[in-house]
Amino acid sequence: GDEDGDGFGEEEYAAINSMLDQISSCLDHLEEKNDHLHACLKELLESNRQTRLEFQQQSEQHNTDADMQGSQPPA
Repeated sequence: GDEDGDGFGEEEYAAINSMLDQISSCLDHLEEKNDHLHACLKELLESNRQTRLEFQQQSEQHNTDADMQGSQPPA
């Protein structure tokens, strides 16, 4: 019969299931990429911060050197 005329047959269920599987694995993949991007971004920010600190220290060092030279009376 006509019992499953308005309901879903097994084929439809199978098709829907495989579609959901695909969607699910796509989402997993996206999540992985997202995590990877996030990690990269954190690394970038960290190295940026490091560079800025080093630059600051260098310019402070430079300034103290200049001050020292300037404040010493010529022998």
